[in-house]
Amino acid sequence: MPPVTNLETHSHDVVVIGAGGAGLRAAIEAKAAGLSVGLVCKSLLGKAHTVMAEGGVAAALGNVADADSWQVHFRDTMAGGKYLNNARMAQLHAMEAPARVNELERWGAVFDRTPDGRILQRPFGGHSHARLAHVGDRTGLEMIRTLQDRAVAAGIDVYMEATITRLITGRAGATAAFGYWRATGSPILFRAKAIVLATGGIGKAYEVTSNSWEYSGDGHALAYEAGAELIDMEFVQFHPTGMVWPPGVRGLLVTEAVRGEGGILRNKDGERFMWKYLPDERRGEYAATDEEATRWVTALSEGRRTDARRPPELSTRDNVARAIYTEVKEGRGTPHGGVYLDISYLPPEHVRRKLPSMYEQFKELADVDITKGPMEVGPTTHYVMGGIRVEPDSGATTVPGLFAAGECAGGMHGANRLGGNSLSDLLVFGARAGAGATSHAINQPSGEAGFPHVDPVNVREATRELAAPLERVSGDDPYAIQRDLQATMQSLVGIFRVQADLDEALTQLAALRERGQRVQVAGGRSFNPGWDLAFELRNLITVSEAIARSARQRTESRGAHSRLDHPETDDARWGGLNSVVARAEDGTMAVSTSSLPTVPDELRALLGTAH
Repeated sequence: MPPVTNLETHSHDVVVIGAGGAGLRAAIEAKAAGLSVGLVCKSLLGKAHTVMAEGGVAAALGNVADADSWQVHFRDTMAGGKYLNNARMAQLHAMEAPARVNELERWGAVFDRTPDGRILQRPFGGHSHARLAHVGDRTGLEMIRTLQDRAVAAGIDVYMEATITRLITGRAGATAAFGYWRATGSPILFRAKAIVLATGGIGKAYEVTSNSWEYSGDGHALAYEAGAELIDMEFVQFHPTGMVWPPGVRGLLVTEAVRGEGGILRNKDGERFMWKYLPDERRGEYAATDEEATRWVTALSEGRRTDARRPPELSTRDNVARAIYTEVKEGRGTPHGGVYLDISYLPPEHVRRKLPSMYEQFKELADVDITKGPMEVGPTTHYVMGGIRVEPDSGATTVPGLFAAGECAGGMHGANRLGGNSLSDLLVFGARAGAGATSHAINQPSGEAGFPHVDPVNVREATRELAAPLERVSGDDPYAIQRDLQATMQSLVGIFRVQADLDEALTQLAALRERGQRVQVAGGRSFNPGWDLAFELRNLITVSEAIARSARQRTESRGAHSRLDHPETDDARWGGLNSVVARAEDGTMAVSTSSLPTVPDELRALLGTAH
């Protein structure tokens, strides 16, 4: 029986919240085990943010670079993450990514091919070899198409345009997910033996972001409110290249594939500036001259191997983003506040074939032909490395019955994510979270009708929360709160941070939380975007506070976290420590540290003597 009379209720062995790559892969895994699976998505099926991932999926297939291996991929991932990654997650990812990509091909994904018919791979920043399997610059779209077809064919029950506002928990852990239909506003309850969160990132906390509208930190906040821990929330990745003009498309992603195919970054004076910003310890990995970089690009475009080193534009994302920010701040930026990214020196047909989406995007939105001239680009909020703390092998959180995968899960990427690792991450750990949820659902003790007890008090509280913004006769405008939140995060918790700014951000966030608790929305429940925003704001404020508190705590610069008042990386104090965000007993947010798991000797040997 439903815990509240007349409440629409659906029961499944496993409920997956989020229908991007991680959610689809988790649902497919659970369904393959013969379980009843419900897939809940805030948007329409096929509209997940994964479709906006363009450049490729990282896996050591070795189709272009014979010397590539999972061991090299593991080392690159750990180095890119400044060794703050969970080493077990990085190991599983590197070892299993090739199998997951090949599986995707068997399921119908159509990748670009080498001359002898194998999956083609391209280079990306921070990767030692050409490692990204791709479909032009539309890889995420092809992945979603393939996974969606597989999920629908398997008979997974899909609930579209449904927003989850609360996880219902009890002595058995997570027992249900409560939310509402976006079209009608009617409440809905999903009972489950296991729940998988795969809700993506937090980009809408910032003014300038490459993320789609769905990315409001839902999974992070739902898990936190349910008692799970968040880790590494200070590490927010600002992708180096988003569109800067016109204003309506500011922040829209310009894929790293442009630089992977030979795109050159220049400032307003025509200087190829990335040479100045290469870290000393990794300078030897990059071309030393224009001639060497050109030799590398020429060999790449002709499908030849070369001993030339990769161009400086293929440094890690955190480094390139800081470089662009610095060039603009010091007065060497373009008219619209960015830098130039130029690939027009390559043959036009090559550019259009390799980068069809970028060609169309700039032609339609900015009236720029990238085969004839440069693009204007600048940093944009892109990805959060931090997320829900999970057990590496199963995706289990600290709340029984609750699992997480994809961008909302933390640990895999450490302090900075390498391009392409997100798509293989969601395949590897989507499958593992699906398997973990399956095992839990099969083995847990059964209650009423085979499902754990759902606390009716929790459900009634969640039902009252839904109505509250509409019932208030006065209160704050959700859109005004969102604007103020984004301005706070963009200006005070951005690429570069200092103590005073972070203190001020936390003061402003506390005021925003109070305003959010008395938000008032006009109109009814049906198709009311202001009402939708009221619940997303709560999540955005929660994740913003977690980011700011974690950033204030970490008094060093590491990866995507750059403190101007603490510019050095302090391994003596901060090496091997995660920031941990948890809900305190009094309901406030507590931030502490936790040591990373010990790295086994066989993995440590792959990293060199320094680590």
